[in-house]
Amino acid sequence: MASLVKDRKTLGARGLLAVWLLFTAASAAAQVPRTADGKPDLSGIWQALGTAHWDLQDHAPQPPALYQLGAVGAVPGGRGVVQGDTIPYQPWALEKKQQNFANRLAEDPEIKCYMPGIPRATYLPFPFQIVQTPRDIFFAYEFANADRKVNMGEPTEYPYGTWMGWSNGKWEGDTLVIDVTGLNGMTWLDRAGNFLSENAHVVERYTLLDRDHLRYDVTIEDSSVFTRPWSLSMPLYRRIDDNAQLVEFRCVEFAERLLYGELEKK
Repeated sequence: MASLVKDRKTLGARGLLAVWLLFTAASAAAQVPRTADGKPDLSGIWQALGTAHWDLQDHAPQPPALYQLGAVGAVPGGRGVVQGDTIPYQPWALEKKQQNFANRLAEDPEIKCYMPGIPRATYLPFPFQIVQTPRDIFFAYEFANADRKVNMGEPTEYPYGTWMGWSNGKWEGDTLVIDVTGLNGMTWLDRAGNFLSENAHVVERYTLLDRDHLRYDVTIEDSSVFTRPWSLSMPLYRRIDDNAQLVEFRCVEFAERLLYGELEKK
């Protein structure tokens, strides 16, 4: 590098900037852990920060749905993670989203401890673990003990719709690309009532920026709900605690009275 910058007058400011960016990129690439076959090693426990689980779009602070929760249940304000901050709903779907929010205490699948689906599982306020093997990649989520296997072989067709969908993966350079289909259409995207249908096609991209940071990019296509494909993006952070691990959160028992209270014997 010294030979490249020895004559600053000849190189110029733009040239120096280009060299600096190249050097920075090379340094970051050198910090990315890799598996024996040279692929970025994504194994570890990761977690999203921010307020995307409340609302994918820009949102101001809001009072709790139940006033008894006070500040504990209030919604913190946050910046959106959606490209252009616009989710391109069809008119009927926008109305449905608004109805979802109005009825969130009774309708949000998270409240009922249903599997969170993709991509919501990634940015819930719970950690998740990636286990990368030479053959396939496995995701384990703390919330509701959800999990999924990413097939890294020849793509396969989903047999039926499920909460977590059907995942086929491949590498595009140093980015893990996961093609998700077969979602059952019963999941939401956040607590604001954003949703997709069973026809959704979700493409996830995981790019390891350095040892402890992932960039998570998602494109969602669902012609029965949206007028066009749209995207969201956020960073993910490695849990570096000495004792970091997933803790079982079997939330079914916490939701039983909510779901089946009317069946209680009087």
